[in-house]
Amino acid sequence: MDFFQHKRVWITGASSGIGEALAMAFAARHAKLVLSARNEQALQKVAAACREAGASEVLIRTLDLEQYQTIAGIAEQTIRQVGKIDILINNGGISQRSKALDTAIDVDKKLMDVNYLGTIALTKAVLPHMLLHELGHIVTISSLVGIIGSPLRSSYSAAKHALHGFFDSLRAELGDSPVQITLICPGFIRTDVSKNALTGNGAPLGTMDDATGKGMMPEELAQQVLRAIEKGKEEVYIGGKEIIAIYFKRFLPGMFSKFIKKAKVT
Repeated sequence: MDFFQHKRVWITGASSGIGEALAMAFAARHAKLVLSARNEQALQKVAAACREAGASEVLIRTLDLEQYQTIAGIAEQTIRQVGKIDILINNGGISQRSKALDTAIDVDKKLMDVNYLGTIALTKAVLPHMLLHELGHIVTISSLVGIIGSPLRSSYSAAKHALHGFFDSLRAELGDSPVQITLICPGFIRTDVSKNALTGNGAPLGTMDDATGKGMMPEELAQQVLRAIEKGKEEVYIGGKEIIAIYFKRFLPGMFSKFIKKAKVT
């Protein structure tokens, strides 16, 4: 029997990009899917494709991570309907393309609400049920900038760093519990992430970064994520040569500091 067959997998940000690629990858392995995002019409298209690809069940549950106060109720309703969640994929989020001093504080707050608070609100809602069933895997799609800081990403990077602090602490608190925690740190992935990224006044950038346009295809990322889940990895870096920056900062921090000031990050 396939490792993912009939496992109940809840994916946020499933309407496009990495989330859509993950949904299709799990569908091909005959998982039971819960797909969430704000755009129900887009989710319907992804759901139809997942059913055709082999998903044993697909449920659509619209969800806005920014409205994190509503998430506990949505989670309870979802779990009542599907019975339990075996794998939670915290993928939903929004990026940034603006200098810190040019970014309105309301935009900083939105980036933190969506990328951090929405994610941990859903995690806190699902985790007790995983502990009750003594089975579960929480996978959070972080970013390369969850490890390093980068120009034009100050609050996005801060939110991703916060996720690492939260989930590392949660993993330690869980101790020998059967619930597993995995952090996935992608580099440049060829999605609309830069088009949708917020500028200083909160408007989307609307254009594709060169680096993003040359990045890894989301389908390849999805396959690597599934392999990381199967192997029970705690933290995985996925991408091209930009991943070297993580080790550059770790072992040569002074040189990295000079490098990142001049690096092309769009």
